Amino acid sequence: MSQPPTDQITAKDRLSTKERIVAMADEMFYHHGFAQTSFADIAARVGISRGNFYHHFKTKDDILRAVIALRLTRTQAMLDAWESRAATPRARIERFIDILIMNRAKISRHGCPVGTLCTELTKLDHSAQGEANALFTLFRNWLRIQFEGLGRIEEADALALHLLARSQGAATMAQAFGEERFLYREVDHMCEWLDQIAA
Repeated sequence: MSQPPTDQITAKDRLSTKERIVAMADEMFYHHGFAQTSFADIAARVGISRGNFYHHFKTKDDILRAVIALRLTRTQAMLDAWESRAATPRARIERFIDILIMNRAKISRHGCPVGTLCTELTKLDHSAQGEANALFTLFRNWLRIQFEGLGRIEEADALALHLLARSQGAATMAQAFGEERFLYREVDHMCEWLDQIAA
């Protein structure tokens, strides 16, 4: 069988088998939950045998940690992009708030990928819950730096936690009620709050 033209090869086609396993596990853990996703489920979706699967990952916890590492890498890349593309701390914080709108369909259906994973691992008392919480810490530290840039030095961390909590609450309610319009209203309220903080 001939290979497709180079310009028709997608990014997914260029991934190694191990990378495809992690990418699929990431998607399935988000859509169905970590506990509800089995080795067999992931192997079937990737299209590989169980033996080939075990060649790359011996346990589901190994896959989980690879998924968390992938999310950390992607999140850091996103934050770095915001740093380079948004000229002011206020504009960067607005990028964070706008995540709710950009991902509204997914959030309304599955919730926040960070919040749902951290909540599930905490309920399971899983040993990787601290690693998953590092995703929130990454956002918290980045937001703190932005609020410091707005001159709110002493309360920067409290403001960062407040915004994280508010965005998580909005995501949870949007998922519970399946209402995208609710997210738009909450984003507007968060932006109004940010206007007051930045004034």
